Formats: sequence, C-alpha cells, structure tokens
Amino acid sequence: VQLQASGGGLVQAGGSLRLSCVASEDIISSIDAMGWFRQAPGKEREFVAAITWSGGSTYYADSVKGRFTISRDNAKNTVYLQMDSLKPEDTAVYYCTAARSPPPPLLLGVRTHEYDYWGQGTLVTVSS
Repeated sequence: VQLQASGGGLVQAGGSLRLSCVASEDIISSIDAMGWFRQAPGKEREFVAAITWSGGSTYYADSVKGRFTISRDNAKNTVYLQMDSLKPEDTAVYYCTAARSPPPPLLLGVRTHEYDYWGQGTLVTVSS
C-alpha cells in the first residue's frame, strides 16, 4: 500500500478528529505534495487541503479554511489533517493523495487528475 490513511470515526458536531496518512518508502522520494480530498454520498470527490512536501506551503478549500489544518512530518513520511469544529456537512470518506509534480504555474493542485497516488479512504461521520 503506497498511501495508508487512518483516523476516521464518528464524532459529534463541534468535535475534532485527526487523520493521518503514511507514504511508503517506494514513493516518498518522488512526492512533491500531499493532500486530502473527500467524497460524500452522492457527490463528487472534492479538494480539502494540500501541502508541499519540502517547503510546507499549504492550501485549503474555502469550506474548511480556519477549521482544518494540514501538516506533515517528513521524518515519518506522514501527512496529517487536524479537523476542528466539525460540522455534519463534513461527513464523507476522506482520501489521502500525493502528487509527483506541481500543476504549473501553481504549487498545489485542487483537482483529482493533478494527483498521482491515492489511499484507500477513511470514513468521517459527524453527527448533529
């Protein structure tokens, strides 16, 4: 498994969860950026947040800005998504993803085709 995500679960509205994603050794040297997308039932997969692997630049979807924080630990080949002030509309399967190169002229992509590797997804359910 090249990207292994974990940390999903059931939480009440207003609560917090932290997702983790570990990248395997065979791809880590080729990664330029990592990120998270999510897909709610009946909806398309949407961008949540991304971070460059070397410089740590970040970008967030407007819907999560100020509530979610993406970070990475290069020594552990791991990216995190700290999710605070969760809302029922945050309920979705969250997918970890990684890109080999940035989408010029941008540093970080927001579309699924701009990413090369995908994890298996972890379910986040926020109850009202």
